[in-house]
Amino acid sequence: MKTTERTPPLATKLPAVGTTIFTVMSALAAETGAVNLGQGFPDFNCDPALVDEVSKAMNAGLNQYPPMPGILPLRQAIGTKIEAMYGHRYSPDTEITVTAGATQAIITIILAVVRPGDEVIVLEPCYDSYVPSIDLAGGTVVRVPLTPGSFRPDFAKISAAINAKTRAILINTPHNPSATVWTDADMRQLEDLLAPTDVFLISDEVYEHMVFDGAEHQSAARFPGLAARAFIVSSFGKTYHVTGWKVGYVAAPAPLSHEFRKVHQFNVFTVNTPMQHALAAFMGNPRPYRELPAFYQRKRDLFRRGLSETHFKLLPSTGSYFQCVDISGLKVPERNLPEADFCQWLTREIGVAAIPLSAFYGDGFDQHVVRFCFAKKDETLQTALERLAKL
Repeated sequence: MKTTERTPPLATKLPAVGTTIFTVMSALAAETGAVNLGQGFPDFNCDPALVDEVSKAMNAGLNQYPPMPGILPLRQAIGTKIEAMYGHRYSPDTEITVTAGATQAIITIILAVVRPGDEVIVLEPCYDSYVPSIDLAGGTVVRVPLTPGSFRPDFAKISAAINAKTRAILINTPHNPSATVWTDADMRQLEDLLAPTDVFLISDEVYEHMVFDGAEHQSAARFPGLAARAFIVSSFGKTYHVTGWKVGYVAAPAPLSHEFRKVHQFNVFTVNTPMQHALAAFMGNPRPYRELPAFYQRKRDLFRRGLSETHFKLLPSTGSYFQCVDISGLKVPERNLPEADFCQWLTREIGVAAIPLSAFYGDGFDQHVVRFCFAKKDETLQTALERLAKL
């Protein structure tokens, strides 16, 4: 009997998911030689001292499996930082877990918390991993829009979305893509809103050290009522300019961390050993992350000064390393294109890649706003500005 080759059909678990806009625009930028201000990663190196610490760890033979929740010195350093900055003490033993980046942290939280039929509130525009993670857990996504234009939380709409099925709410501050920052008053209002509920908070704080103009990051850890129900996510990749290392962490009360670790141990088990040791040693000096707001504010200001000479309308950038602009005032016919088509045109014809804000909405809501990333060398930003000056 002749054997035939046949791949069994596979019904997709994520029918709405294709190639991410970040991959598409980065590939187009590479193809066309455009300056890539689309995908959010630096084009400059990290501190050489951090790389030296990795080499030291590797040469010292620290190359085998570390403990499942992460090496204790790193968890201790994370706990020390959180307590110093936000006044809340997490136990390194039971309440801090090192993760393979923030995206893994978020899906692991959702898989640990969300059951089929549970509802999870996401605030749009939102980072593209949130919704697929909820879908994979069998949850129901409840989309609540941030206020168009200002991107402030609308607590009346958030309150109206909460019901007996609500399992969690996912917030992000400083916010990707809008570059807005939640205030103390915002966090207190959320604390009051959630107080009578059993809703968990997933607080994506990966840009925590990029808050500008003298403002402070309002971590959920600052607010006892939020900290008691929150999984707080952060990223060493964002903080130390090493996005390719994919190392982050989750801080949460012991009962929540216990459930988180049950899933964590089976989807990654643990995280790169020498890099954990390097980060633990490097965190002994708080100066790098304490100086980060000024470092990125200078880049923001350089970029904004250049853009102010164009017909882009600058939206506020109070945190993260992004700058959103309204394209409707440009003196080119292409300003009337949908955001996604405009970004394609901008990349091919002007030589600068951006990301359409519509990509962060489930329904593709188009506000004629696009996002640039200014986590780039000054010369990269100057080249981009020279090209954008044509507009």
